[in-house]
This record gives sequence, structure tokens and C-alpha cells, in this order.
Amino acid sequence: MFTGLSSSGGEQTGQKKEPLERSCSRQEESVMAVDPKTTCYDAVWAQCFQFYLQQSGQHKPIFQCIHNILPGEFKRIGVDKSSLDVLGVGSGGGEVDAQVLTLLQSTFPAVPITTDIVEGCTQLTDNFKALVAKTPNLQKIPFAWHLMTSENYEKQVKAKGDMKKFDFIQLVQMIYYVENLADTITFYQSLLKNNGRLMIIVAAANCSWDILWKTYEKELAGDAITDNRSSAEVIACLKSLGLKYDKHAIYNTFDITECFNPSSQTGKNLLNFLTAKNNFYESFTPEIRAGILDLLRNKCSTEKDGRVIFNNDSSCILVYA
Repeated sequence: MFTGLSSSGGEQTGQKKEPLERSCSRQEESVMAVDPKTTCYDAVWAQCFQFYLQQSGQHKPIFQCIHNILPGEFKRIGVDKSSLDVLGVGSGGGEVDAQVLTLLQSTFPAVPITTDIVEGCTQLTDNFKALVAKTPNLQKIPFAWHLMTSENYEKQVKAKGDMKKFDFIQLVQMIYYVENLADTITFYQSLLKNNGRLMIIVAAANCSWDILWKTYEKELAGDAITDNRSSAEVIACLKSLGLKYDKHAIYNTFDITECFNPSSQTGKNLLNFLTAKNNFYESFTPEIRAGILDLLRNKCSTEKDGRVIFNNDSSCILVYA
């Protein structure tokens, strides 16, 4: 579906340039061992994900949302604190993290900030490091890179027994990939410092993603995504755990007209990402393909000026410490 790993506009990974290696040398010392269990984002999927972000423009409304709500939250979080610690999980190419960190720096310009990043995809992590290398304000922040899944980070932290606490933790479009929703939320909420916040960005209930994946959950579920989740499931979980939260809407749509042109490579790439398959046309029977395309056109989208517009709404949920 998505990932918190959002890397819209991130640079494609190829040969690392020498300046990038030098600029990240201080931070590379904090990299943890590579997790043998990867996320769904291998090199091919990382490129597919970036293509989706470019087509959907998903980051722009996310940026607008966090610029509206986080400055006030940060003022409450940082009261009387001499340092601030941030954790990003499933951070991908780091664009959302960069916005969050820049806002935090502008709110508390004299307070030192540290950042831990948990991401299972090597290519997206390299994209994040490239973003740091060309962003002066981010270079002032020490990064600890944890190249592993959320579950393995949790296991490692618990095994060490010395849990680093954070003022702000963000799980951006990654909650679909964890094995146990309640355990994941409980763990990260337990890592919050006094007055901290856990930010979860997830597909909105009844958005097009939610309709597609609930209708064809059996056919679409795989190794990476085994359980469809939207803001409805996250909020139900928070209520069952007795956790306090605020919810904010993030509105977004994008054009999927090309999905209905079998000869369009853009359409094929979008269908691959929407269904989390390497090849949409080879992955399903003709009947299932036809059903998915019919659903996308008639129940997941609206038509405007002859174009098919997909509802890509998300929810931003802030969980209290």
C-alpha cells in the first residue's frame, strides 16, 4: 500500500558520490547491522514507490498538515527541555522527517536535537542520506541509522534493556507492514518521554485504498502486507488500549486514468503499486483483473472532465504519552 518511508522526489541510488560519503561519515558510525529480513521495498519496489509518490503528490498535503499542527504541538512537547530526541520508523527517503525536523529546529533553534531512523530498505535509506547531505540544517543533527524492520528494532531495543526515550516518534504510512498493530503502538508509545507525541499517518477509513484492499484483501495480501489497515483500525486499537489521541484529516486525490489503458507503462506501474504486485497483468486471473479495474473506476474514484480521480485521503493521528 504505502510506506512511512516516503521518499517523494528522492534521488535514485546508483554509485555513491564521494562528497556524499564524506558528508555522512560522521553519521555512518551509528548504522546498525543490516536486517536480514527486508521490507517489501527492494530496489525495484523502491523505484516503484518513488514513481507512485511523483504521480500521487502525496507528500504535499502531508506537509501542509504537519506545518499546520506540529508547531503548536512542539511548543508543548519541548517546554523546559534541554535536548530533544526524535525517532522516525519506516522513514524511507526522509522527506517527511526533514519537514518535521526543520519545524522542530525553527521552534527551538537553541536546543540540540538527535534523530534515530529505522528503515528496512537500503536504497531508500541511501536516498535519505543524500537528502541530509544537501540540506544544511539537517547536517547539524546527529543521525543514528538502523537498517532493519520495525519488529527487529523492537526486539533489539528490548534485548538491550536500555530503552532510549523520545520526544517525538513518527510512523508515516508504515503501519500496514507490522505484524501486530496493538503491540507496535504499545511499544512506540512506551518510548515517549514526558509530554511526547507519537504521530501515525495512515490511509483514511473508506478512502480508495481502504475500499480496494478490503474488497480484494484475499487476493492482494502477501508477505509484506498481510492485514489491511486504515485509520478506523488504528483508532479502534487506540481506544482498546485506552490511549489519548487527536485526529487530523489529510485530503489528497490523484489521476489514475492511465490505469485503464493496457498499453500505458504509467498505468501498469500504478496498478503494480496499488495492488503490491510486481506485474498486475500476470498476477491475477482475467476475472480478478476486470473486477479490480471496475472497482477502481466505479467505487474508488470519481470522474472529472473525462479523467478518473482516485481518493487518496489519509489521517494524521497524534497519540499522547
